[in-house]
Amino acid sequence: MILVFVHELGHFWAARLFGMRVDRFSIGFPPNILKKRFGQTEYVLGLTPLGGYVKIAGMVDESLDTDFKDEEPQPDEFRSKPLWQRMIVISAGVIMNMILALVIFFALTWGFGGSRIAHTEDGSMFVADSSVAEVDIGMQTGDRLLTIGNHTYVPGGAPVPLNSLLADDLTFEVERGGQILTLPAPENLMTRIQELPEGGLYGLGIYTWPSTLGSTAEGMPADAAGLQAGDRITAVNGTPVKYWLELVDHIGNSNGDSLLVTWERMEAQGTALHEAIVVPVMNPKCDYVIGIGFPQTQIRYGPVKSAEIGLFDTWDNTKTIVFSLWRIVAGKESVRDNLGGPVMVANVIGDAASSGIRPFWYIVAVLSITLAIVNILPIPVLDGGHLMFLFYELIVRREPPLKVRIFLQQAGMILLLVLMAFLITNDVIRAITNSDEEEVRDVEPVVCQVDETETEAE
Repeated sequence: MILVFVHELGHFWAARLFGMRVDRFSIGFPPNILKKRFGQTEYVLGLTPLGGYVKIAGMVDESLDTDFKDEEPQPDEFRSKPLWQRMIVISAGVIMNMILALVIFFALTWGFGGSRIAHTEDGSMFVADSSVAEVDIGMQTGDRLLTIGNHTYVPGGAPVPLNSLLADDLTFEVERGGQILTLPAPENLMTRIQELPEGGLYGLGIYTWPSTLGSTAEGMPADAAGLQAGDRITAVNGTPVKYWLELVDHIGNSNGDSLLVTWERMEAQGTALHEAIVVPVMNPKCDYVIGIGFPQTQIRYGPVKSAEIGLFDTWDNTKTIVFSLWRIVAGKESVRDNLGGPVMVANVIGDAASSGIRPFWYIVAVLSITLAIVNILPIPVLDGGHLMFLFYELIVRREPPLKVRIFLQQAGMILLLVLMAFLITNDVIRAITNSDEEEVRDVEPVVCQVDETETEAE
């Protein structure tokens, strides 16, 4: 509803700017729960949150109202205005959605800052079991990541653009045992990410996090053993450790048995090697932990840098959504697995909202871009369809015949209704399938003896 309101507000403001009469501003579809007229415009709030519209006088829109066709154009009607003004009015909704996304990304960066995760200095990586990186691409733990498509990976450098994973004939370059290997990605990479366990670097299962401690919790086993933030654990029970998730596995699979932990610490005279016995304890989730925190630092940005990051996030997400849609249309990805309707949107937003303010508004920004892109598609009834008629007028120097516009509008409406029915049905089937899988996984709740000392991370 937020996104639809902003979109329609763009059309409304642009129409009023050029002196066009707006007969109705409607958010949501019938049944209507609120209707009020102010001046020449009737404002309506509908109970069905599947869209909205602005009815501009003298325009053939989704209402298919053509009562004005036999009358002379009035100065305050859409059809009497210059072509460039009509194009701006039609494009204003899409522009507003893109501006909203940019403002949200800017505000999130300025308000919350960012986090810089520690990384292996050489770019070597931990590859999760049964992940896309292992199963479909053939990567191995210890490989050094060099390139993702045309993007060169720089440890600790600029973030890898999400859209780089959507290139045709995508390949990864890694160094293994002194050799450079080129590993092809599966053609249906998006679908495979949905099917296999989710992991780092946009779901591939790649992690470049070192076994360096970001923090230790006071009174926990790690603290008692003398471990400190900045220490790099090199071995557990004599087994070499290089990556954070290797360390997590050792702790989680310890069953509470003592662990001989070896670590390096930078001191005035150089790197010193330390060793101690650490006994994991159980946290409220019944996981064994020693009270160590993930290695990352929080970064604050000023308004200029936040605006720069906001622009990057808007552009990166726009390209990602466009490339994703193209891959689906081209048949490279599963429609059923990668397209969602209102039910899926509600679930995603609900999950994001339960995670906090930042995830919620991030999803709102991404959906705002999605709404803009979908609306600019050259489908009659959508903004892109109206622009298509206007470009025809620009080239041919006359409007398309009214009967043709009406026919195409009706065809576009039928297409959208069929698509919406498919998406809702797909959402319901997916929800039922996921519910059945969760019921199969349901087991009796585990009652575990928890150490009274509060834990932090692992």
